[in-house]
This record gives sequence, structure tokens and C-alpha cells, in this order.
Amino acid sequence: MAPAVTRLVCRFPNCNRVFKNKSGLTQHTHAKHGTPQIQNLNRTAPLAGPGFIPPRSRSPTPAGVIDDNIYDDPAGDQGFVPEEGLKCDANGAFIDQDAPPPPHTDAPPTDWTPYDNRVEFETAEFLFTRNQMSARQIDTLLDLWAATLIKHNDAPPFANHRDMYATIDATPLGDTPWKSFTLCYNGAKPEQDVPPWMDGQYDRGILANLFTLPHYTTEDKRYWKNFMSGDWAWNQADVIAQNEENHGSTFVPLIIGSDKTVVSVATGQTEYHPLYLSIRNIHNSEHNDDIKYRNFRRQLFQRSLAKIFESVKPFMENFDVTRFPDGHYRRTVYSLGPYIADYPEQILLSGVVQNWCPRCLGNRKDLDGAQPCLHRRKAHTELLVEQLTYKQAWEQYGIIADLVPFTNDFPRADIHELLSPDILHQIIKGTFKDHLVDWVGEYLLVTHGTHHAAEIMDDIDRRIAAVAPFAGLRRFPDGRGFRQWTGDDSKALMKVYLAAIEGHVPQDVVRTFSAFLECCYIVRREALTEDDLVKLQDALDRFHQYREIFKTTGVVSTFSLLRQHSLCHYIVLIRLFGAPNGLCSSITESKHIKAVKEPWRRSSRFNALGQMLLTNQHLDKLAAAHVDFEARGMLRGSCHHGRLRIHEPQNQSIEVDAGEIIDGPTVESHVELALTPRCARNVHALSLELDLPCLPFMIQEFIHDQHYSDDPNPPEFDPATAQVFLGKLTLFNSAAALFHAPSDLSGMGGMRCKHIRATPSWRTGEPRHDCIFINMGVDFDSPMNGLAVARVLCFFSFNYRTSYYPCAIVHWYSYVHEERDPDTGMYVVAPMTTGDDVPDVSIIHIDCIFRAAHLIPVYGPDFIPKISPHDSYDMFNSYYVNRYADHHAFEIA
Repeated sequence: MAPAVTRLVCRFPNCNRVFKNKSGLTQHTHAKHGTPQIQNLNRTAPLAGPGFIPPRSRSPTPAGVIDDNIYDDPAGDQGFVPEEGLKCDANGAFIDQDAPPPPHTDAPPTDWTPYDNRVEFETAEFLFTRNQMSARQIDTLLDLWAATLIKHNDAPPFANHRDMYATIDATPLGDTPWKSFTLCYNGAKPEQDVPPWMDGQYDRGILANLFTLPHYTTEDKRYWKNFMSGDWAWNQADVIAQNEENHGSTFVPLIIGSDKTVVSVATGQTEYHPLYLSIRNIHNSEHNDDIKYRNFRRQLFQRSLAKIFESVKPFMENFDVTRFPDGHYRRTVYSLGPYIADYPEQILLSGVVQNWCPRCLGNRKDLDGAQPCLHRRKAHTELLVEQLTYKQAWEQYGIIADLVPFTNDFPRADIHELLSPDILHQIIKGTFKDHLVDWVGEYLLVTHGTHHAAEIMDDIDRRIAAVAPFAGLRRFPDGRGFRQWTGDDSKALMKVYLAAIEGHVPQDVVRTFSAFLECCYIVRREALTEDDLVKLQDALDRFHQYREIFKTTGVVSTFSLLRQHSLCHYIVLIRLFGAPNGLCSSITESKHIKAVKEPWRRSSRFNALGQMLLTNQHLDKLAAAHVDFEARGMLRGSCHHGRLRIHEPQNQSIEVDAGEIIDGPTVESHVELALTPRCARNVHALSLELDLPCLPFMIQEFIHDQHYSDDPNPPEFDPATAQVFLGKLTLFNSAAALFHAPSDLSGMGGMRCKHIRATPSWRTGEPRHDCIFINMGVDFDSPMNGLAVARVLCFFSFNYRTSYYPCAIVHWYSYVHEERDPDTGMYVVAPMTTGDDVPDVSIIHIDCIFRAAHLIPVYGPDFIPKISPHDSYDMFNSYYVNRYADHHAFEIA
């Protein structure tokens, strides 16, 4: 492989000087241009074969601590950052980089144009966006409103729905009109019995101005995180920088996704094919399932995509001038970026035959052969189409020779390279649900026969149903026996399934699941390092090794399965596009409701596309107006000076059993007791309630330890001389643990909240006492980096002299082994007891609590009776520390 060549190019317009080192560039800049500018480090791409994508020879960003703040030192030694361009004016001329941005608008904070006042705007926003009221109902409401105002000689904000729609249309912001175009078949037609689709016209929707740019940030450490940290963006920037006119420009890749959705099954099977960009705009197109229509449908899809991106094509090689969210103009160069799609979409896009891999040339009958396969590339595909017959290309390489991918019309675009990983369909729904879970059932059937296999499956269901509750963990009261699987079902079952089958299946089956789950949780991390990629490859190798048991036992005859085969491409794709968690078809699926289904329901169902596009345009305008009014401080409080506002307590520990997304500064961990106490007790009453006769002594010892917590040589605790606490204890049902978990759904700063329960009656039912991780410090001998495991019996607080103590009474658990269980990959713990078999209980300060922990019983080979989830922690001798409860638990456990 040829070494990368380092070149430092002067970034001033019309200056073509190139330097070998930073010193030379700095001297030239000061001498010729006067003001230091951002350095543009362009590197030539390493030479390699089509099937190999090596890591870049130099990190795009320097080593250092992770900083999620916007990098504000453009003159630093950062190399060439492709998404960070120089500021310019509206004509593209570079300006002083310290100049403030021009104002977005000169309108004063009293200008509600085109609305007369705040009431008028908020009425339109409420009726159209939030309530989604139909036109007829809007008219009814406005008529009733008008009737109440007649005696005051006044009128409502709008006369009728047409008046309201016209006002929304007049909104100057968000004025990016949705347009449509029509395509039709222009090939040869039979003389008689012409199929309807040949004479049909096919409407498509498109947003005329596609671009409202996101706010990019720059991290200070090389690791694969967001899309711009991947090698693909840097390679694209190298090519773009060959045109000196583009120096100082911002590189903006268009991340695309498409996924078919059905809006009406019973009344006509109406399907839409929305296309999503990273800026959340959509394209709708209809599909027909007639077999004879298939080839035309493929070409229709490709030509529609080419038409949609036609307007931006001129700016893929030469810059455009675009205004960014910070208010500044920058030169901008676009490129088609990764395409998010499930497998049916991928083969439609790439022109590959069903059951062939759209990324590599692996034979469909032996996808995971011994030799690594070359990656598909546009030039190679075109050569094969020229040299082979249609049948040869189809049978030997899985190529549909008469299909031209839309990316062929655009510079630097190769659809085979741009297809992104699809965690939802390839891993979660595909490999886990459709393969591994089903294979376990087949294995039990083959090995034990129908009757005994059914008994074992019933016991697995009882084990799943018996798992203790945990914040954010879905309950399975009937095991895995639900009618229709969703992606969320599969994600939830992944968290508990491994421990449920252990003991009923061979060791290699358990290790297959363990290796697979490790792969899954690694690729779903928010950021990945080189070490993570090594661990991913090791887990993938173990998965391939242990899954052989399903072939040797006759469950499957081949592993030439596309969804499992796709895992082999993940390391390459991570290097190219960053962490795959941000490029998953679950993102596009989650957009269907707002972008397609709700606008469809608001339409008349006749020629619905135009109505749906108009609805989306109205929503865009209202959203843009809301942002503008809010930025000018015009939406503070309520319309009625706060008198109609419902005030809610801030920072309240909400009593819900789900993980919460928290916005706020990044901290490692913080725990607070619930806002509302349960009751007050004296020490004797609580001692009786918890059956802890030694509670007074424990409180004495706790006060002693807190008093001497900073003393390196504290005196020995003597209960005979220690003061007895006679005050009141305030009891709480829960505490809220806030912790940094960016790989899970989290708020700004990557913060997440989970509630820890310790209540005598959960939801008016049985008691619930959750488990926790306790931070014992670096000196504590623990397999999990100083973390201990315990179960909370009670949360309480009390005041002693001038100090306030928030506390928890916990039952300690001990590690059964120093290492993880070799089969499941999880640590095993057991409840601790003293020498006379009394539970080992003590009081801790809640500042010691790190976060909630989830334990699953070690069921073993025996069948279990039906057990309530709330009894799970009382019925077994040992437990797995569930590292799959969420992504943060996977990191620490």
C-alpha cells in the first residue's frame, strides 16, 4: 500500500502554493496574506484493492480528550476538517472569520407577520400541527368561537379553514415549496391488450429546496462516532479539494433513506415509498406488485431518484453558497452520502438479483466462503455488463444488466459503496429473531421431539415472564408468545433471552447467543475505537465458530444467509461511515407516521399525493415560524400572561417505570431521592417494618462513619459510647439515578435517568425492591472496576444535628466468580449472609449509588413453576448481572 502523502495547501482564493510542513505554510500566510487561516491538509487516498478498505494513515482529528462542544479554534493543528468551511458573504467571498453573522431578520419582536398577533399564530399551530383538526371541524370550531364573540363585537382569529390555510401559506419562513413531477413508460407497447401500467402516469413529490444544514461539531479524538468521523467523508473531501476553487468550502453529504410503507391495506393496498434525507424531507412514490411491472418499477424508482437530486448536481463539483444555522454563509459542496435501506430496497437500488449481496461478489450459495470476497464497484459492474450476456451477468454475478443505478449520474457516487448497515433488519429482526430464536425452537424439536420440546419452550416462557422488573425493560407476561413481532419486541427480548435458554440448550448454543449479543451491542455503541473493532471481530469469529452446532444437529443446512453475511461488512462500514447506530432503517421507519401516515389521514384519499405534500409544506412553515418567533423572545410564557399556564414542579422524580431522556450537563452519575416522600417513621417502627432489629445500631454506625469520613485514621466505632438517634426518618419509594449513557436514547450531553424502586407496593400490587451498582472506589477489589452489587430495601433520609443524610438500606451481593461466566459472558452474584445465615444488610449514603442494576436468575437445567416477577430476587440462589439490560450496563458490567 502506498503511503499517504501529506500536503498543506494555502486556503486563500487564487493562491496555489503547496507546502510540505506547517512552518512553511505559516510563514507564507503571514508574509503574503497577513491573517492566519485554517490549514487544509489534503491526503491522497491509499492504494488498495476493491475488497480492502484500510484505516487512514493519519487520524482526521488529533489525540486528546473527548469534547462534545463545538471546536472554536480553527487555527489549531487539526488538519483538514471536511465539514468545517470558511465563512463568506452571500456572494461567496471570504470574510473576516471573527465577524458576527448577519441577522436572520430585521423584524422587531412585535412583528408576527403574516399573523396579526400571538393568539392567531398559536391558534393556527394548535389546530394544524398539534391537534391536526380537519377542515370541517376547524370551520365548526371557528363558528362556535364567533358566536361567543358577537356580543363583544369581535371575531375569532380566522374566518374559516381557508383563511387559516392562506395565512399559513403566506408565512415567509420555511418557504421551500413541495413540487411534483410525472413519469410514464416510453418503451415499446404490444398492439393489443396493453397493460394498464404502460399507459399510466406516475406522480412523484419533491421538495424544491432540499437543504437546511445541520449544526456540525468536531471531536478532539479519532474514533468512529458520527458520520463525519468516518473515512468516506475524508476521502470525498480529498477528491473535492483537487479543485482549488473549492478550498475553504464545507462538505455536506446527503444522507438518504427510503422504506416502503402501507397507509391503506383493506381499501386498496395503497403504498407509499418515502425518501428521507438527513434534513427530514420526503419523496413519495407508488409501487405496483404486478410481476410484469417489476422491471419498469425498478427503472421508475431509479429515474425518480435521479430527478430528485438533479437540482443539486451542479454543486457536487463546484461550490454553492448556503446560509448555516449559526447565521453565517459558507461555500458548500454536496455529495450523495450513505443510503439507509433494508435489503429489498438495497437490491432495488443496486440492481442486484434477489439473494445476492449488494456489497460484495460472494456467491449467493456460499456467501461466507473461506476466501474474502471482493467488494462490488461501479467500474467493475459496468465492465461485466459490457463483456457478459444478460444471463451470464445474472447467474454468475447477480447483476441485472439492464438496470442503471441512479448514482451513475452523479460524481463520486457508487451505490455499492454507499449502502449503509441496517442494524434493525440485519441484526435485530434478522439474525436474532428470524434466525437464532427460531433455530432454538427447531433444535429442541429435532432433539427432544414435539411433546418434550413444547414443555421446554413453556419453561423458557415462564423464565422470561419471571424476570424482575427494571426501568425501561418490557414485560413479557406470556414469554415470547406474542402474535406479531416488532423491532422493539426483538430488542426487549434480546435483553433476557440468553439467561432463559441456558440449561435447556447445549453450551455452544449459549455461546452462540453470547457472541452474537456482544456483536450487536458493540455495533450499537455511540462511538467506537480501534479496540472496539478488534473486539467486534473477535465476537464475530466466535459467533461463526459456535453457530456450527445448528448445522451439525441438522437444524440448518447452510449459513449462506444474507442478514448474517452482512455482519462481515460492518467493520469496513464503520471505518467508512462512523458508528452505524446513526445510519439505521429504524430511523426512516420512525418517520413514516409524521411524514406519510398522518398527512394521508388528513387527505381526501383521492389523488392524495398533492394534498400530502401541501400538508407537509404547511407543517414546515409553522415549524419555521415557531423557531423564529421563539428566537426573538416572542413565545415566552403563555398568551394570557401566565394566568392560563399550568405550572408543574421542576426536577420532579416522575413515577414511571421507564428510562427517561434528560437534558443537562454531562456528569458520570448522580442520584437523588424522589421529590415526594412516602411517609415518616421513627426508628423502632421502621425496624419492625423491615424486620431489622439491629437498625438502631446500624444508624449509629452510619452516623459515626459519616462524621469521620474525611479522617484517614478514624476511631473505632463503639456502640456503647455512640449517641442513640431518636429522631424521625422520612421514607421514599424511589430514587432517580442520572448517568452518562450516550449509546442509549439520551438527551443533550448524553444524560439518561432511571428510577430505582424500593416500595412496599408497586402500582397498588406487590412490593418491589430493585438492585443497584454501588461505587466502592478504586481500592475495592471488584471484577467490575470498583462496583459492588446490592438490593435496596428502603430509601430514607434524616437530619442529625446540622447535617442532612439521604440514605439507603441495602442487602449486599457477592461475586461468585472473579471472571465472567464463560458461556453467557455475564458476571454471577449471590446474596450475602453473615455467619449465622442472616442477610448482610447495611446503610449507605445515596452518593455511593452509581445506577440501577438488573439481575436475572441462574435458572439451571430444572423446570421452574410460575413465578411472579416481584418474587424473582427472593427465589433463587444466584443471579446473572444482566449486562444486556441497556447499552450503559453493557459498558460497565
